Amino acid sequence: MQLDLDGLVARHPAAQPGSPAALRGLDLKVEAGEQLAVIGPSGAGKTSLLQVLACAMQPAAGRLRLGGQDPWALGQAARQALRGRLFLAPQVPPLPPRQRVVTSVLAARLPALSLLRSLRALFYPDDIPGAHAALECFDLGDKLFERVDRLSGGERQRVGLARALLAPASLWLIDEPLSALDPTRALQAMATLTGTARTRGVTLVATLHQVDVALAHFPRIVGLREGRLAFDLPAAQVDAACLARLYAQHEHELRGSAPAGLPEPAPLAPQPVVMHCR
Repeated sequence: MQLDLDGLVARHPAAQPGSPAALRGLDLKVEAGEQLAVIGPSGAGKTSLLQVLACAMQPAAGRLRLGGQDPWALGQAARQALRGRLFLAPQVPPLPPRQRVVTSVLAARLPALSLLRSLRALFYPDDIPGAHAALECFDLGDKLFERVDRLSGGERQRVGLARALLAPASLWLIDEPLSALDPTRALQAMATLTGTARTRGVTLVATLHQVDVALAHFPRIVGLREGRLAFDLPAAQVDAACLARLYAQHEHELRGSAPAGLPEPAPLAPQPVVMHCR
């Protein structure tokens, strides 16, 4: 799915009047089947960008086109059909705690099912082998019939990612998919998502705090800062100077994730210990 953003401005519905917009005049074009990682310090607008692309947040100004269509110019039924072609994986997946993992994973297919089949699928999973295969890609095949509330945080995050493999979507929007994963699981998840998206021709937009993972797995890197586009470059051209400017005053977010060559921030001076006697 092709994405076109032209001068896009977005504000959170719950934002205080007069507060800065989450996205400020953003221009971005993504061709169908492209893969890009969005990086930047906390509060840069990364999650807001995914919410706008998922049609969960309406732009306040500017233009948004998904697959050549303005979603907010469509009728409700047409916009809902368009949303069925999008898959958003939040950082914390909204999985019902008492639900079985197999049901949670197969729920990704609901946009393509009739109402009757959707209701039946909640009680009688109709593609157990498909769910198992998706979970196996994230090393979770043995959790197929576990209840969600018995999973660890990392396992729940991987269940949320496994849903992408079953979704009838041409655009994957993945928000901080590695926050609860150890390094080995993180690399496995990234390889699965990028490899599957490439094979299927799915457009993939992922937000990441792990700069080194973004540079290693994505050919295109978009840097956001304070809701504005800081840079849009091939991964090979994102150097230490680019990252230093992007994360200025937020250097601590780069520790442990920046590529070699970026200077470490100066250590804090030791503070005196004050003893209080009573």
